Amino acid sequence: MSSAAAASGAAPAHSGASPDPYLPGAGTTAFRMERYELELDYRVSSNRLSGRAVLHGTVQVPTSAIVLDFAGLKATKVQLTGSKAIRFSQRADQLTVITQAALQPGQPFTLEVRYEGSPSPRRGLWGEVGWEELSDGVLVAGQPNGAPSWFPCNDHPGDKASYRFTVTTDANYRAVCNGVLQSRTARSSRETWVYEQAEPMPTYLATVQIGRYAQLELDTGRQAGQVPQFVAVPPELAGRARAGLARQPAMMRAFANCFGPYPFPAYTVVVAGDELEIPLEAQGMSILGPNHLDQDWESQRLIAHELSHQWFGNSLTASSWRDIWLHEGFACYAEWIWSEEAGLMSAADRAGAAWRRLQADAQDLLVGDPGPEHMFDDRVYKRGALAVHAVRVACGDLAFFALLQEWTARNRYGSVSTSDFIVLLNRATALDAESLLHPWLYEEHLPPLPAG
Repeated sequence: MSSAAAASGAAPAHSGASPDPYLPGAGTTAFRMERYELELDYRVSSNRLSGRAVLHGTVQVPTSAIVLDFAGLKATKVQLTGSKAIRFSQRADQLTVITQAALQPGQPFTLEVRYEGSPSPRRGLWGEVGWEELSDGVLVAGQPNGAPSWFPCNDHPGDKASYRFTVTTDANYRAVCNGVLQSRTARSSRETWVYEQAEPMPTYLATVQIGRYAQLELDTGRQAGQVPQFVAVPPELAGRARAGLARQPAMMRAFANCFGPYPFPAYTVVVAGDELEIPLEAQGMSILGPNHLDQDWESQRLIAHELSHQWFGNSLTASSWRDIWLHEGFACYAEWIWSEEAGLMSAADRAGAAWRRLQADAQDLLVGDPGPEHMFDDRVYKRGALAVHAVRVACGDLAFFALLQEWTARNRYGSVSTSDFIVLLNRATALDAESLLHPWLYEEHLPPLPAG
């Protein structure tokens, strides 16, 4: 802390806060965001973006600066309500707004940022993440730190807010964002799409997909209460998308029975025109490549995996990236649940096969704190799923699925940690949750395969 800041009693936004240790320098707990209102004007051919972001937040600690994560684009004008004099600067992937008077805990603020530029992915430990040009359109994959590539934000997984997206782009392109479509208007050679995302969402799950997409509705069996399911897909791939996603409504029913009600108003799958290395999840949607639409187990498990993230990762979001097994371990186990439901292979047999592969692999990773370089290591997924299976074996199916439904209901739209899960497991069952889970999560050596 500088001497001037110490004298005034104010601290820079990141001082005294608890940014995620896996992303040092990104995100802060010095303030919380309640809402983002994003207005984007994008030209596909030139990859040119003009933006206006209105951020509504509340100060948590005394500070004379609001520091936002913002990378690769240029802020042209910044305004802070209630403050007559501010200064702002951009440096090292951050936008710093300095106020004349210190902001105090509990004080609400509204910050407006106008910006422009040619967005591009951020490059780091996890390859390229963020705003990415396709052959004909745009894909946004924010996990874990891609959100600042297209809007200024508090890029912390534990800071969840509502959103409004207003996207103007070239005619004959569809913009698909999180939330519910509010309006679509055409003017000359441009179209504007407005979406409202009411349920709280962390920045990394915010997305906009732009392409020459037709929107189709999947046949969900017309059962009462069935969640509407849509596909945004290039017209030439529509038949392949319907065939590849034909079992998704059954997956949705199975997961709702196991995990509790689907947490959002609808579910959309975007099928990009380009092949993708891996599918991607966002809140209320998933993004697949045409190479993920086959009928084989590999494709179908990925479709199930991304769908299950709507419960584990999107509605319930890890408050720190070190607990990413709460997303990926549960989503991997959902694959095994679907395998069992579809009559392909039991979850126990899937667990056994995963355990044997892990036994032959290096055992030098703590699944409950894998470190940033290994947070997307396949062992986090598979061994995390085995931890979930160990809980199922220990408590039996009836108590296990009751536990999952209580876990998702109690923490709906919230932030969670491993300790939260252990506390609930202890309270809801007669198990010693710490003793049960510790070997799976916090010891390198692989525990014996759960038998039961």
